[in-house]
Amino acid sequence: MSNRIFITGIGTGVGKTITAACVTQALGADYWKPVQTGLLEGTDTQTVRALLSNTTSVCHKEVYCLQEPASPHLAARLENVTIDPALILQQASIIQPPQRSLVIEGAGGLMVPLNEDVFTLDLIRQLQAKVIIVAQNYLGSINHSLLTARVLQASDIPVLGWIFNGDHHSNEEDVVRWSGYPKLGRIPHATVVDANFIALQAKQLMF
Repeated sequence: MSNRIFITGIGTGVGKTITAACVTQALGADYWKPVQTGLLEGTDTQTVRALLSNTTSVCHKEVYCLQEPASPHLAARLENVTIDPALILQQASIIQPPQRSLVIEGAGGLMVPLNEDVFTLDLIRQLQAKVIIVAQNYLGSINHSLLTARVLQASDIPVLGWIFNGDHHSNEEDVVRWSGYPKLGRIPHATVVDANFIALQAKQLMF
């Protein structure tokens, strides 16, 4: 569905959840993280719900909640669970009303395995979602960014563009130019991240 937006990252800890909150706020969309790992740290759904200030967004319940802060396939294996993408697809159809945008947050990057055979990339294709790539500057981030872009290009998955997190770096312009995907915005580092911060950043995103 063209009104599904999948938030993926070039790696772990690059700001996907904050970005997802900003995109959800900007679009007045609904939010959903179908697979949550690392429950001891709380859920991303709880975080996003607390950061939204519009009155329309709904944060939907996860399909899988797993304790271990690890990739979904490993966290599931440790709990003797197998993640079934068919259940995720079925739930997506149930929770998303026609014509309503749904922001879907993935776990980690494109090649994170959900089970022994299916990767996040495969789930994005099955959901027929458009992708926003979240990136952050660190040593090796250009490589991770362009590998992510190449995989999406090779897979014929539509990409809306990049959202960068953290301190500005000239690498952003290079990544945009080399990938051919536009920059939708950037979310600066902040010591306090609250609903006001999210609302301000949401207004500056370019869709």
